[in-house]
Amino acid sequence: MIRLLHRIEQGVGLILKPTIVLGMLALITVITLQIVSRVFFNAVPWTEEVARFLLIWITFLGGALAFQQGRHIAVNFAVDALPASLRHWAKGLACLILLAFMAKLAMIGYEYMQVQSFQRSPSLRWSMSYVYAVMPISAALIFFYALVDLLELIFKSTPCQPEESSL
Repeated sequence: MIRLLHRIEQGVGLILKPTIVLGMLALITVITLQIVSRVFFNAVPWTEEVARFLLIWITFLGGALAFQQGRHIAVNFAVDALPASLRHWAKGLACLILLAFMAKLAMIGYEYMQVQSFQRSPSLRWSMSYVYAVMPISAALIFFYALVDLLELIFKSTPCQPEESSL
């Protein structure tokens, strides 16, 4: 079962990495267009809005990818100072707290997305639910990754070391 979950985790990572890279390329393109249009022509009104939305999506999805790869910010000195048996329990407790937080964040994000679905972006007139959708999506991804870590901690008694790969 753990092996299947790791394959799913890797598959999601294979989708997430190029999505973030494409988002960054799109962000660079839009900002370049914004600068060129302001300097040489009339400013293109939608570029600022698209750049903001891309940055929000890249940030949330990048946070999920960083968590998957074990590169998210963490303070480990307190856990590392514990004896091995307590360290195991502390990591399990941290996973449980993270699971609860991400489940709540996904629910709140989904509700917020629904409540704000009537709102339109100023220049493109897009539904703001597209922008807010990244919150429950990234929370669900981190929830899944934390669940895999917890199951691995329970069944293997040592958590998986994330692969050292880069974007």
